[in-house]
Amino acid sequence: MSEARSRLLATASRLFYLEGLHSVGVDRIISEAAVTRATMYRHFPGKDDLVVAYLQGADQLIRSHVEQARSGAASPADAVRAVAESIANDIRTRGFRGCAFLNAAAEYPDPAHPAHQAVLVHRQWFLDTVTDLLAATGAPAPAARHFVMLRDGAMAAGCLTDPEPVCETFLLGVEGILKHRGTR
Repeated sequence: MSEARSRLLATASRLFYLEGLHSVGVDRIISEAAVTRATMYRHFPGKDDLVVAYLQGADQLIRSHVEQARSGAASPADAVRAVAESIANDIRTRGFRGCAFLNAAAEYPDPAHPAHQAVLVHRQWFLDTVTDLLAATGAPAPAARHFVMLRDGAMAAGCLTDPEPVCETFLLGVEGILKHRGTR
């Protein structure tokens, strides 16, 4: 990746996450990234392409966090706990503004839009991953949907109020899923 493309994407990613996708204009990104308009459009034919690249970068980061959490786990249940703790750690991060994907879906509600499609790809991967993790513990498929709903709620609440009780509640919910995984 060229230095200019990296700067554009890093600048856009920071601004998009902090201020929103629609509220940040191309001119500001170009200015803050210190590139020319021609450079911007050589790397990203339009703002939508930059938005999708931002979401793909966020997706890759989350995938790496999940893989790190999974790789150090001693058991399937510990892997689920490690993924949940990774999510809680993100929520506790200074400047946390919620889930980049939920935020993007709110700004791009058209299911046919490329940004919305990038959100759906990420969310399906996450659900599939959590389904596999929980299946390894003996939990049925609905447990993964429960985990994702808990995560979505924690991500939304974590940027609105003190993240500590939000994370505590989220982690207790995940423990509840693990505790009741074999019961109906």
